[in-house]
Amino acid sequence: MRITPSRLVDPATEAFVAHRNLLFTVAYEMLGSAADAEDVLQESWLSWAGIDQATVRDARAFLVRVTTRQALTRLRTLRRRKESYVGPWLPEPLLTAPDVAEDVELADSVSMAMLLVLETLGPTERAVFVLREVFGLDHTEIAEAVGKSPAAVRQIAHRARAHVAARRPRVSVTPEQARTVLAAFRQAVETGDLDDLLGLIAPDVVLLTDGGGVVRAALEPVVGAATVAGVLARITGASLSPALVNGHPALIVRTDEGIGTVLAIRLEGGLITGLYAVRNPEKLARVDRETALTR
Repeated sequence: MRITPSRLVDPATEAFVAHRNLLFTVAYEMLGSAADAEDVLQESWLSWAGIDQATVRDARAFLVRVTTRQALTRLRTLRRRKESYVGPWLPEPLLTAPDVAEDVELADSVSMAMLLVLETLGPTERAVFVLREVFGLDHTEIAEAVGKSPAAVRQIAHRARAHVAARRPRVSVTPEQARTVLAAFRQAVETGDLDDLLGLIAPDVVLLTDGGGVVRAALEPVVGAATVAGVLARITGASLSPALVNGHPALIVRTDEGIGTVLAIRLEGGLITGLYAVRNPEKLARVDRETALTR
């Protein structure tokens, strides 16, 4: 849903538009799906439009609370759906603006690697972590959003923070370094140069491919430099375009039929330690639409 503000827009719409980016990011970080985040925003808008605006003291707090509750409901449904998902599940890739990549904390919070760490949290833990650690809401605001007491939220936040800290990727490269590595990686993949590929990926690199049972993809993680390099060598001949995906440099792989893969990378110590290949057509539809507008 996109609402275009104008001079004639009503106060409810104006307030929603003013906070839309925040609400979308909250929903996306909780769900890992842009399509579901948009649905949550639609439901949140209907709730917001249906109340007496005069009774709301803080529109931002109210909208975050409504969006969080809607996202929690959807997250519980999605978790059940993921139990029967074919092969590895990866977040829906999201094209991001350059300013997101320059904001290291925000880029980290929406990265593929981080979203996969958030998948290991329970729904309420995930909501508390996102609202507290990413958006800096106080415990009272979060308590109202998740239906817990402030004391309980403090305990949940502490557990979630420790859980994530033990699993989150160690970001040790600058955006410029990441772009440099991606450029070298792109050239190595395009030319099929295995020696160059092996020089860019870590010995214990892991490749996850998400085909959703719709297109061909590995059903288990592909582990090890030699094995991963062999898989990547098969991409030779496709069109590879650099892009910013989830706040980090990535490659968009196009074939004659259109976008076939969005390939995101995880960098640590100058080497690629993780590769995330999203091939499920449903998850590529948004990227396909947005890149079509810029070509």
